[in-house]
Amino acid sequence: MPIFFHLPLFLHIMNLILLSPNDLLTDNRACIKNPRQLAHIKQVHGATVGDQLKVGLINGNLGVGLVTELNDNAIYLDIDLHQAPPRALPLTLLLGLPRPKMMRRILQTVATLGIKQLHLINSYRVEKSYWQTPFLEAENIREQLILGLEQGCDTRLPEVHLHKRFKPFVEDELPAIVADTRALVAHPYTETACPCQIDYSLTLAVGPEGGFIPYEIDLLEKCSFEAVHVGERIMRVETAVPYLLGRLF
Repeated sequence: MPIFFHLPLFLHIMNLILLSPNDLLTDNRACIKNPRQLAHIKQVHGATVGDQLKVGLINGNLGVGLVTELNDNAIYLDIDLHQAPPRALPLTLLLGLPRPKMMRRILQTVATLGIKQLHLINSYRVEKSYWQTPFLEAENIREQLILGLEQGCDTRLPEVHLHKRFKPFVEDELPAIVADTRALVAHPYTETACPCQIDYSLTLAVGPEGGFIPYEIDLLEKCSFEAVHVGERIMRVETAVPYLLGRLF
């Protein structure tokens, strides 16, 4: 007997049905068997044969899917993927590893907003235990990114990089990352205001709860980062990231 989740578990609303390459039967035909997607399409969309759904292929195009067959175990679609996904933000985000309970929301936000390069980095104020969370396992990261893409109607998965040592990362890897971009670090204790509505490529560093310590700011500034503030208010990371991006872009 097929197993479906009850509707209250589906607090996340899919604005886009994301297909994986394994869902494709041909270039124009797909079969969805993922239990989460099946339950959502049936219970939230209330889809029946003949309905059209907004679909996209992971790391591919967007388009429409015509429901041709629906049963307890699968939904068959005739698909037409003709539309390019939204333009990615010209941004690389460096983020002090957040508390595990915040990870899911932040990963979803990153994918929804169109960030394609995310570097989760260590910092003095990042507790060592945070690096042991199962939320950092590749499959769990991918799951949250897909939820964010479904929300933002995007298909291109962000790349997530993990860096457990701050100083070697900044000195050995970061110069190549920031090349040909302007580099900013969010820091409340500076007189320089964050720029607005930019039109160039950017590398942005945001610290963990409590921010980067002075030593870390100094290292980032030696790597061409400019410290900027966004006002007098001190924000949580999950608030600061969308606020900064809304101001910058």
